[in-house]
Amino acid sequence: MSIDPQKQDLKIGIVGAGAMGRGIAQVSVTGGMTVRIFDTAEGAAGAAKEFITSMISRSVDKGRMEKNEGEAAIGRIRVAKSVEDLADCDLVVEAIVENITIKQKVFQQLEAVVRADTIIASNTSSIRISSIASACTHRDRIAGLHFFNPVPLMKLVEVINGTDTSAEVTAALQVIGKRMGRVPVVVKDAPGFLVNLGGRAYSTEALLIVSEGVATPFQVDAIMRDACGFRMGPFELLDLTGIDVNFPVSLIIYNGYFQDKRLSTFPLHESMMEAGRLGRKTKAGFYAYAEDGSIIRPKIDETIAAAPARRVVLAEPSGALDGLLRDLGVNVLAADDGVSPILADPIGEDCTALAVRLGLDSKRLVAIDTHTGVFSRATVMAAPGANGEIVLSVMAMLKAISGGVTRIKDNPGFVAQRIRAMIANLGCEMAQIGIATPEDIDKGMKLGLNYPLGSVELAENMGSRNCLKILEELQKITGEDRYRPSQWLRRRALLDLPIHTPD
Repeated sequence: MSIDPQKQDLKIGIVGAGAMGRGIAQVSVTGGMTVRIFDTAEGAAGAAKEFITSMISRSVDKGRMEKNEGEAAIGRIRVAKSVEDLADCDLVVEAIVENITIKQKVFQQLEAVVRADTIIASNTSSIRISSIASACTHRDRIAGLHFFNPVPLMKLVEVINGTDTSAEVTAALQVIGKRMGRVPVVVKDAPGFLVNLGGRAYSTEALLIVSEGVATPFQVDAIMRDACGFRMGPFELLDLTGIDVNFPVSLIIYNGYFQDKRLSTFPLHESMMEAGRLGRKTKAGFYAYAEDGSIIRPKIDETIAAAPARRVVLAEPSGALDGLLRDLGVNVLAADDGVSPILADPIGEDCTALAVRLGLDSKRLVAIDTHTGVFSRATVMAAPGANGEIVLSVMAMLKAISGGVTRIKDNPGFVAQRIRAMIANLGCEMAQIGIATPEDIDKGMKLGLNYPLGSVELAENMGSRNCLKILEELQKITGEDRYRPSQWLRRRALLDLPIHTPD
């Protein structure tokens, strides 16, 4: 029999008074529950109480919380002198170092003192819950409760089911998560859980694009921010989290899924770590940083010294290009005059493949990515050996209506199509293997990583058939298993079903 998660005097024990433990304690007391904080380091729990008190007091001063509510919340914080002081807690959350041996020892100590119905949860971000529970006697009450840093600001919490976690425990943790003011998502116990797994595609595909010389990190970031609505580009995000954090996690997840190529990272990632360019924490990563930690963005001259194209030929019929060229007042020729730019907006193809397929003059062919729009930022590419003046004339044409124009090297799927398709494909694969429901996967990616769209719904936003086509073209052109489409995506795209349609 599990605890009643709704009871008024619910007591939560926190083992570990670091940043995560403090944050979990803070949202617990502001959610109306009593907390007891324990840490083996002398004075750490007391310091955590003082920190939480200052945070709540600041919220009161800023008018985010009533004074009486703040005082009541502060009054619910207790310092535990030993593990035994957690004996009557209804839930104990472990938030200590990521070391399985130490975690198992702590769980065994907790089992020896708490009640039979007490839930014991781990805030681990990388260790399997079932591995921790394997050292325990009552494995049905062991689960994961994974918060995100900083806890008071990040609304998501992953409720992770170990192999033996009971349904009652999962349900109770969902209720408690809501009482803490979080949004719980139920997740399968697997490498990376939900958010850390789902977040792999954004950065690793960007790393591959840069490794292939298609674009610079700054160009990729500009495209993903301006054209796709991400708050941070993938290289800004890598720098923020720290290369010494995201590179090892990428390896753990890649090996945890037995080297599935869709999850692999690339030598550039390791090279940055080996060079000690860890990102913002070392004031050097893909970007440079000022003394105060603020990012120093390289100045990129986007001046286009060319006359805009006024006459063009379309490689293939395109409603998107028709509308764009009409708005620009550009004349679309009915027949190729042998000198004007040839425009295309391919899905998944590069200019080289397109020119060969249609028998076009590759020197005059310029591709425009219309699938994320061109008004915030336009992306263009051309085949090797292209006429530079023609490419510049098309860029100048787009500059009239765009916030910026980025030229990349010839590449199947441009930048945005390729990265977005990989994010969507991974989200669909997570739904396929039951990491979580498609709806919870979307919720997790938006709340845990601030993505503009969830990774499953992104496939529908792109058009699931477009998304599938991009992946198939990438796989065909590169020969890489990395672009293998998820069966979840393939079936729904081919059957023209909504992407969240359950099996």
